[in-house]
Amino acid sequence: MSVPRFADFERILFFTGAGLSAESGIPTYRGKGGVWSEYDYEDYACQRAFDRDPDKVWDFHDKRRGAVGKCEPNDGHRIIAEVQKSKKGASVVTQNIDGLHQRSGATDVVELHGSLWRVRCDRDGLVRDDASVPMSPRKHDCGAYWRPDIVWFEDSLDERVLERAHRLLAACDLLVSVGTSGVVYPAADLPRIAMRNGAVSVEINLDDTPVSALYQHQLRGTASDLLRAMSL
Repeated sequence: MSVPRFADFERILFFTGAGLSAESGIPTYRGKGGVWSEYDYEDYACQRAFDRDPDKVWDFHDKRRGAVGKCEPNDGHRIIAEVQKSKKGASVVTQNIDGLHQRSGATDVVELHGSLWRVRCDRDGLVRDDASVPMSPRKHDCGAYWRPDIVWFEDSLDERVLERAHRLLAACDLLVSVGTSGVVYPAADLPRIAMRNGAVSVEINLDDTPVSALYQHQLRGTASDLLRAMSL
């Protein structure tokens, strides 16, 4: 199995998804045991649900916060953070909202789908970090509910975040996709930007995905083991 080495590249981009954090005990969203096999997003993870019953949505997200807060970054997260420290041109674009990249020491992480640890008041246009479990108070001083600063189903991605991700993808010389399902759009299309600009492409996953054929190197196994092999 041919494994590219981080040492041979300067502008490395890690494009990460739920499969990376699964090693830390955080359930993925789809498939067996996934979050959306147990819960209906229309009740818990869209603006319509929040408008209808914000306390029900917050009860769900408090439960998620409690579970995620007990999980620790795994070796995959730590290896990515170490590469970032040694390679000034290395960056992270993630679909994950769990904050484990930051807790492992990664910096300037582009969070495509927001963060479980931020809240916002849409009435006043305010955003702030919040790690309380349960989140309290649920309402801002203006009387409006704080909303999880997450890209829910039916939301659009933040254009500023998307633009930054585009720039980093266009500039990288090595793209490493780690634990992504390849079915969540528009995120699933983003790696093509790096490929069109000549980056060497690597997919790390336990199984094939709908976009596996696009990658030059398709590595199968745990993220921790394969990222470690690329570090040698």
